[in-house]
Amino acid sequence: MRLTVLGGCGAWPEPGQACSGFLVEQDGFRLLVDAGYATLPRLLTHIAADELDAVYITHGHPDHCADLNPLLRARALPDKPAPPLPVYALPGALDAVLALDRPGMLDPAIMLTPFEAGDTFEIGPFTARTALLPHFVPNAGVRLTANDRAIVYTGDAGPGPATVELARDADLLVAEATHAEEVPESARGMLSSARDAADQATAAGVRSLLLTHLWPGTDPYTARAAARAGYAGGIGVATPGLSFDLP
Repeated sequence: MRLTVLGGCGAWPEPGQACSGFLVEQDGFRLLVDAGYATLPRLLTHIAADELDAVYITHGHPDHCADLNPLLRARALPDKPAPPLPVYALPGALDAVLALDRPGMLDPAIMLTPFEAGDTFEIGPFTARTALLPHFVPNAGVRLTANDRAIVYTGDAGPGPATVELARDADLLVAEATHAEEVPESARGMLSSARDAADQATAAGVRSLLLTHLWPGTDPYTARAAARAGYAGGIGVATPGLSFDLP
């Protein structure tokens, strides 16, 4: 299993960066997990739009799903359109982004599959186990398992036991870490810090931790140092082009 970072900025993309998006590959199957601002140009440096097999969206905030629109355009509008793209999302999460074009324009490009947080289902070679994790809107963290290897991605989520349970003994936890040390009171319980991510990685016994969704302007070394205080395993920060291979 391979995970490639397309973007890891929270809220909006910094220059030369992108918001949340990850390409996960197994046995030739290509799954896009979240499609935030500016992720499509990054994706297209790795594969053509019509080579993508499926999309999983954690929640409906635009820094996690806005580039689904240009992705669907890139599949629907060429002279030879691509087949409908399976897209997995919570009910209603994509209503806004799918309404950006005239009604029906992109319908042939998408096969939307709603699910409820807590469901487990198959996406190609992956078993996707989902969980409702605390955020301002419904957010479905996901555990992707294939060949006894597991990657867990929180989307955006405040700390809590549901994340620890979802991430138990995973090979890699990709965890939202918007702030380094402390989450502002207005977002407490709905977002996490790098230290929160580290504490949950330790509690879950994960093998490696990847911090993502850093607030623009955050020093990645500061975030990594904050996480190091609570987690002894390997720690990375999501930057475009970074890849992890799970043998």
